Amino acid sequence: MAAEHLKITQDGLWNNNVALVQLLGLCPLLAVTGSFVNGLGLGLATMMTLILSNTCVSLIRHWTRPEVRIPIFVLIIASIVTTIELAMDAWFHELYMILGIFIPLIVTNCSIIARAEAFASRNPVVDSALDGFMMGLGFLLVLVTLGGLREIIGQGTLFANAHLMFGESARALELRFSDHYPGFLLAVLPPGAFMGLSLLIALKNSIGRRSKQQQTASLASAEPVNA
Repeated sequence: MAAEHLKITQDGLWNNNVALVQLLGLCPLLAVTGSFVNGLGLGLATMMTLILSNTCVSLIRHWTRPEVRIPIFVLIIASIVTTIELAMDAWFHELYMILGIFIPLIVTNCSIIARAEAFASRNPVVDSALDGFMMGLGFLLVLVTLGGLREIIGQGTLFANAHLMFGESARALELRFSDHYPGFLLAVLPPGAFMGLSLLIALKNSIGRRSKQQQTASLASAEPVNA
């Protein structure tokens, strides 16, 4: 069981990362990652949706008829997203207004219905919840990494507007690297998002390729030499 959970963790965070490997959910990823806080807000909403939808689908998997499973999965996901949307509107209204249409559009995120169909509908509740958490966490990490990089390069700040999520006391978290930084407009525009994501994908592929080469070299050196 531990080995299975380790595999789920590795797949969600690295081997089968939603954004860097599956290349799903790119529309909200590229649209809202103008800052670290924006990426964090959408990432948390998506992660909660994945956890709850995977758990619900796994709970009803034995009673769901094959011919109606997809409409039922969509209904579950839509209900969860609506609840999250209303909660964000109530408690994080300013952030909700910034993220706008991309909160309800979580319903159309292909990665969520894909995990419900490919994993949660075939596995027990604990494994399905862990899969949702890890897939969501992997997506969140890409969102905040891309958002943080674009914010630093584009505005010369980090954690700006943190008070939208953590209250007025969080204004002190904002880091400003220079009072005279003019900003780099390309970084906060859509082309900057595409460039930033492409660099992250290239970095991930490079690390993965180097890791495979090291494993191959280790296996080759471990083989006994024939006399």
